[in-house]
Amino acid sequence: MGAWWRKFNFLAKLSRLGLAALFVSISLFAGGIGAANAQSNAAENKDDLPSITGARVAGDSVRTRFVLDLDRQFDVAISGLADPYRLILDLPEVHFALPDEAGREARGLVDAWRYGLFAAGKSRIVMDVNEPVTIDKTFVLPAVDDQPARMVIDLVKTTRDDFLEFAKVSREKLRKGKVAPKGDRLTGAGAPRDRPVIVLDPGHGGIDTGAKGIGGTLEKAVVMDFSSILKRKLEQTGRYSVHLTRESDTFVPLADRVQFGHDLEADLFLSIHADSVTRGRKVVRGATVYTLSEKASDDLAGELAETANNSDIIAGVELHDEPAEVTDILIDLARRETRNFSVFFARTLVSELKSAVRLINNPHRSAGFRVLKAHDVPSVLVELGYLSNEHDEKLLVSDEWRERMATAMVESIDGFFRPRLAQDKSSASQ
Repeated sequence: MGAWWRKFNFLAKLSRLGLAALFVSISLFAGGIGAANAQSNAAENKDDLPSITGARVAGDSVRTRFVLDLDRQFDVAISGLADPYRLILDLPEVHFALPDEAGREARGLVDAWRYGLFAAGKSRIVMDVNEPVTIDKTFVLPAVDDQPARMVIDLVKTTRDDFLEFAKVSREKLRKGKVAPKGDRLTGAGAPRDRPVIVLDPGHGGIDTGAKGIGGTLEKAVVMDFSSILKRKLEQTGRYSVHLTRESDTFVPLADRVQFGHDLEADLFLSIHADSVTRGRKVVRGATVYTLSEKASDDLAGELAETANNSDIIAGVELHDEPAEVTDILIDLARRETRNFSVFFARTLVSELKSAVRLINNPHRSAGFRVLKAHDVPSVLVELGYLSNEHDEKLLVSDEWRERMATAMVESIDGFFRPRLAQDKSSASQ
């Protein structure tokens, strides 16, 4: 097996030459486009941030009013996105002092809305609207006596053509505005090549909370905590250069995650998730390892891929068409080799996990996960467990279980890279 690393690296490097433009470009909104007074640095204390203390939707399908209660006034940039129809409210970083159920009730033209941190110094509210709308008026009522300041946005119906024009103009205005910081994500510059480069991708983040457990556990927090543990254990071996696609509770678009691994010329990309799913009356539990395929291996894999691929929609990111299929022989060869290595690692990982944690039936599955689509980086998606199962939820927040799971994953990574590490050691001794 000593030659397979040389073969893959040769094909991957050839495919990179002059072909970087084939990747999905990262939109200006990927890291976030700031509102007029967006803060460049996150406040260290919630008391230093503006607060949204209440929110509600009123009206009917003719006119719908969205109201925010504020402890102080601040500017908001409003834009639109189609297919599906969404209104995006970009704010400076704020503290959302709202109940858990906020945003779930549909009323009038609004199906639902969600909120959260989008990037460092920037918060976002995304409204799902059930048909094309226009903003009839928006205004702020100053605080009076014991009543808080209120931001009011009135929505009325419009045509699809008018909404598309509004979306185009509003996004163009944002593009010309100040680009907010992308958060604390690393860059690809200067990655050491004397060791294999591993990218860990904690799923979701910021406004995209991911799944929510029966006991209230959020997927974005579980996978961030676990990825940090796994990174620490890998770094302790001294054998790998390890990077995270996000290091805090911020949102990272799917294309950005893929591009991050490509820019680092990563040798392995692991996307970490903990979804919520129920199959009929049976509640699914146990770890699962997924690789990329054009056709899902089963219904469960297909449903989870669809959920994972909706992250950009949830966070209000402009969607881009997938790049056209490339017929260049180098790209095609690199893609085939990458998938072979992905499958090889997935099997290695499943074999190691069997003795450490509970696995789902048929634990190696496949589907069209967008985050696994780098043609030159072996990539797998690991479902640590399912937050829809109370037993899995308890394990996912258990320090003992996370240490055991991370240790097993380090062992599988060591097994995957053992031929290369042995070859590197042999070369160094000559």
